[in-house]
Amino acid sequence: MIGFGVNLAHHPDGTPRPATSLAALTGGSPDAGAFAETVADSFARWLGRWRGEGLAPVRAAWLAAAHPVGSALSTSEGEGLFDGLDETGALRLRLADGTRRVIHAGDVFLI
Repeated sequence: MIGFGVNLAHHPDGTPRPATSLAALTGGSPDAGAFAETVADSFARWLGRWRGEGLAPVRAAWLAAAHPVGSALSTSEGEGLFDGLDETGALRLRLADGTRRVIHAGDVFLI
């Protein structure tokens, strides 16, 4: 299961973490149906790569676009530094004491 949201036309103000919308960034909001179709097509392409080539190319592309290793994160498992993804795609979190925690699911926020 995956879940995410994209603010197309509007975004909330006064949230604990900054929020924006595509309309605020670009000056116009995309058609919701066209946007959903684009996201679904992209998801299908990456799912096809995963099924055909394994996780390695998906993981490599994700890491290339991700915040750099060492970025400060807050998770349900605690705070620490982003330490990459393991071979299964799980988040590696380096804690202040130097230990590492592997996180398979949950909310993750930049600090």
